[in-house]
Amino acid sequence: MESAARDSPAVKEASLIDSTTCKKPSDKKKNPKGKTMMAARTRSGDESRMRKLFGFELCDLSSWERLLRLLNRPTDPASLGMFRFLFGMLMVIDIPQERGMSSLDYKYLDGMDVCRFPLFNFLKPLPMDWMYLLYVVMLFGALGIMLGCLYRISCLMFISTYWYVFFLDKTTWNNHSYLYGLIGFQLTIMDANRYWSIDGFFNSKKKNAHVPLWNYTVLRAQIFIVYFIAGVKKLDGDWVGGYSMNYLSQHWLFDPFRLIFTDEMTSLIVVHGGGLILDLTAGYLLFFDATRPITIVFVTYFHCMNSQLFSIGMFPYAMLATTPLFCYPDWPRRLFAKFPTCLRGVLPPVMTNPQTSVSCLYPEVELKTKGLTAEQSLQVKPTRASLRHKLGAVFTIIYIAEQFFLPYSHFITQGYNNWTNGLYGYSWDMMVHSRSHQHVKITYRDTKTGDIGYLNPGVFTQSRRWKDHGDMLKQYAVCLSHQLSKYNISEPEISFDIWVSINERFQQRIFDPRVDIVKADWSPFKPNPWLMPLLVDLSPWRAKFSEVENALDNQTEVVFIADFPGLCLENFVSEDLGNTSLHVLQGEVNVETVMEKKNYTLKKDEKMQLPAGEYHKVYTISQEPSCYMYIYVNTTDVAVEKKVAKLFELQEQVRNGTETEPIPPELQNILNGTNGDINVTDPILRVFLRRQRRMEEVQKRRKATILEKLYRFSIKKYYLFRRSFLMTAIAMRNLVFGLPPMEQLAQEVAYANLKYTDEQAQGETQNVNMQKTETSHVEL
Repeated sequence: MESAARDSPAVKEASLIDSTTCKKPSDKKKNPKGKTMMAARTRSGDESRMRKLFGFELCDLSSWERLLRLLNRPTDPASLGMFRFLFGMLMVIDIPQERGMSSLDYKYLDGMDVCRFPLFNFLKPLPMDWMYLLYVVMLFGALGIMLGCLYRISCLMFISTYWYVFFLDKTTWNNHSYLYGLIGFQLTIMDANRYWSIDGFFNSKKKNAHVPLWNYTVLRAQIFIVYFIAGVKKLDGDWVGGYSMNYLSQHWLFDPFRLIFTDEMTSLIVVHGGGLILDLTAGYLLFFDATRPITIVFVTYFHCMNSQLFSIGMFPYAMLATTPLFCYPDWPRRLFAKFPTCLRGVLPPVMTNPQTSVSCLYPEVELKTKGLTAEQSLQVKPTRASLRHKLGAVFTIIYIAEQFFLPYSHFITQGYNNWTNGLYGYSWDMMVHSRSHQHVKITYRDTKTGDIGYLNPGVFTQSRRWKDHGDMLKQYAVCLSHQLSKYNISEPEISFDIWVSINERFQQRIFDPRVDIVKADWSPFKPNPWLMPLLVDLSPWRAKFSEVENALDNQTEVVFIADFPGLCLENFVSEDLGNTSLHVLQGEVNVETVMEKKNYTLKKDEKMQLPAGEYHKVYTISQEPSCYMYIYVNTTDVAVEKKVAKLFELQEQVRNGTETEPIPPELQNILNGTNGDINVTDPILRVFLRRQRRMEEVQKRRKATILEKLYRFSIKKYYLFRRSFLMTAIAMRNLVFGLPPMEQLAQEVAYANLKYTDEQAQGETQNVNMQKTETSHVEL
């Protein structure tokens, strides 16, 4: 409801009589002076504890009529108007970035055969130029929300296009994108243009007019749900145990905590424990006056950290914008009243006493009882509940109940219940699960010829999320079957062998590799029959994993595997992976070396060496799931690391003047850092140069001043928004005048693609290539 809401004087007077009507009718007849005495007591500031804490009396919830009047109680519009402005501004910034306006041509690939993942299969993207027009409508809608200009129309422009884009691609779904759409929908039916809006400038009835309390109630309840449900979801054993986001403790933001705690304790106490406590309590503590100031400090720190930890766009700033909603509704007036008078013309208004509004219900007052002046009595006119007020109250109750229900409605949407426990888009399941993929194999079989082939994972799509969700896997399989028919593959059967580790468990299959997904049944309202169960009974092994990994040297890698009875893992050991061995931890397996055509049976605690450069198959022959691990050394990487380390050591000696041996001419410029644009062909030297440039870039960034960092940030954003504007202008021109010659269009797009300086762009490209070269994974 209203967090001890501080209203303007007129509203304070209007609310006094409401608080006195809690007496029974019989009491009014027996003590006609009681009403006057109660009003006098309330006017003197002797309010009940309930009203001080919550802003309303318990009796306000005792009947539908009282609840109706409470939810439609006149409230200061200032805080709502400021939130409207901030939300609209953040969406204007978000649309070119996370919504993807700057990269629509890359995202939708007009005219190309691409597999897409809409919520409803009939949804299709518009032609490219029309998609740009749709984003323009969304952008102007967000701008209209920010300015409060043609407010209802702007809200409809924003939410209609926003939800269309949201439903168009499930692979981009996340909780905060869902939240933006919900808030946009809420603002559409609210009176958020009653303060600091262009609509109010042209319409005196809307300027500085009261808004009903339910406008604040819905928004506050929504933010409370985001925090609280996210906290409840973090009561999951994996989060409490510190397995969900274990890697976060290595971030530089947690360096101060690591001065006190170990890495493990930092992860367990600060990352997981702190996140759990904050999410569970923030919604409550923001509600009360006594706890709100300190909670705002912690919440602000939390969201600022998230902005650095994750690439989640405007979400941290959007949550910061929602925080003042829990303060008194007139906080903008009190804040901006402290600014110099000369700035009042460009700042939000500070005048008090909002005017009456037909959206609110005003109490029935008697002038003698209230002690109101004639002027005040004109402001507080008795009103009766109309259909508009009833609909607002009904919407508030239904909407809040629905938002509490949806995160736990997965017994309905059973087809989405993979290991994330449902359609994560509306679950507030934020950061509870982390995944790593070890192996993805797509096999197709021509039903007419019997030919079997394999596809590169991710072919015909730009997304990677299909690997984790049964609904997307079904869509992907159907799409692949259509694409393969163009390559003379008739009615192909397509199966997927996908190995996933969730929250540092064993790598295991998520879907049955024996099922033809093209013809497999899938329904949003039925359990997925080809989803393999998560082996939660093996979760205690994670402690053993840590022991094994800590016992290995830095050059040795380990992969933990769990498989189901009757299934087989086919694996290729690269020649780079020397000394690869398989250790059985539980169950019984049969290892078949393909080239040697030999079979070896291994039981618990037994192991064998695997031949490099060959395929082998691991069959689980025990009745229970088998557990085993691969231990290997990437000999090629080890050799490269040794040679690169020697080059760095030699470079240090050259710079210190301690190197006495003659340096080969081809190395002199490189070691002196004056290599310029020398074309280096030696792979070791190329790795050395790439790593050297990255180290220099890291040092440069660490030593950069705040102004330099701000400049770099501004340049990146400038080119991002520049491309959005230029590509949109090209699309609008194409819609109006038609396509120009292809040569001209190519030149225009090339001009729009300019970013940074050539030196900066080259440096970033080299960094990316170096990271790709130096990162190695075991491909099972």
